[in-house]
Amino acid sequence: MKRYGVEGGKGTGGQHMPFARAVEANGWLFVSGQTPMVNGEVINGGIVEQSHQALKNVFAILQEAGYGAEHVVRCGVWLDDSRDFASFNKVFREYFGDHPPARAAVVSSMVIDCKVEVDCVAYKEPQK
Repeated sequence: MKRYGVEGGKGTGGQHMPFARAVEANGWLFVSGQTPMVNGEVINGGIVEQSHQALKNVFAILQEAGYGAEHVVRCGVWLDDSRDFASFNKVFREYFGDHPPARAAVVSSMVIDCKVEVDCVAYKEPQK
């Protein structure tokens, strides 16, 4: 098993986050929920800008672990406002295109002041 980001990601206000950004086991990669943060601060903007940043954060972790969009089998999406669903879908399509994963999307109040959070599970055959 390999853990990514256990050295301590930064949350709002520089708070140390007590979990790994991702954990890999037997070809499976579990990416923790990513919000639209850069350097521990939520970016300004609406659902489109924040969706891009949350997905960029997901894809940065995927790339660090050697995975791509084609390996993502499922995403979880939390939206602060159900009216943002269509706009989020447009952004999501840009990232997954011909490789859409299974997905669940729910409306939920967020722990931090943002509009969206995205997590994912990816799989690729383990290297022997």
